[in-house]
Amino acid sequence: MIKTVISRSLIAALLLGGSGAAYSADLDNIIYGPSLPKTQPVEIGSGWYLRGDVGYNFDTSGSASSFLAWDFIAPPGTTAVPYSSSSFDSDVTWGLGAGYQFNNWLRGEALLTYMTGRFDGESFSTTVPCTSTGLLGEGCSTDGGADFTAYGVMANGYIDLGTYAGFTPYVGAGAGYTLVDYDNYIDTETCDLGACVGPPFASQVVVHQGEKDWRFTYALMAGVAYEFTRNLKIDVGYKYTNVDGGDMYLFDAASLADGASGVQGTDDGFDTHQIIASLRYSLW
Repeated sequence: MIKTVISRSLIAALLLGGSGAAYSADLDNIIYGPSLPKTQPVEIGSGWYLRGDVGYNFDTSGSASSFLAWDFIAPPGTTAVPYSSSSFDSDVTWGLGAGYQFNNWLRGEALLTYMTGRFDGESFSTTVPCTSTGLLGEGCSTDGGADFTAYGVMANGYIDLGTYAGFTPYVGAGAGYTLVDYDNYIDTETCDLGACVGPPFASQVVVHQGEKDWRFTYALMAGVAYEFTRNLKIDVGYKYTNVDGGDMYLFDAASLADGASGVQGTDDGFDTHQIIASLRYSLW
């Protein structure tokens, strides 16, 4: 009886041992794959922003040196007549653009600008006779001007100088082109000193078709921005803009009929000094 019990116990132990060994062998055969890399969220498009500007031109300066006068007296031709005085004036500037913040220090943008202004000029000629057909000559004075519209396309770069309690000072510069589009130039011409040739006239209004052309432009900026929220900043700054000279107006109808052609008046360009307020909205 005892032998039987012992035999059965040995057989059970052997079976259990074999089963455990087999189980262990199965576990040893499990292949563990390498750990997968952890994924990190990527912020796509970070750095892009939109901006809108409104500015006040507190100082606008510029001039025109001279214009061409058509001499109706034979032989006909043009004579350069200097302006005795000339000036530019403008008030409000608008802007709309998009930019990219490369890092905490550097950003760039493309900006469209819009501005209106006016040119005024006076002259007194002593070079050619003053005629009743209506263009400047000896003893003939003129007082005229024209409104204009300026559309700018600028590429600007800025250096942000660090952020302190939410305020970020910056400096910047830009370059591009401005389309200066003149309305009709209208002047009042007066024959003075009794020096008229032909029937005398006291004064007459003469209309010249306005011209437009693209002009090289550069700008310098400085200011400070304040972050209201993560996506919204406002900045206030100073901006200096220089616009090259170009064409202003063509010859009047009487001069054209007598043989004149081409551009009669050009300006020397103008500068503006502005205070600009801007809103910048980050898209992400």
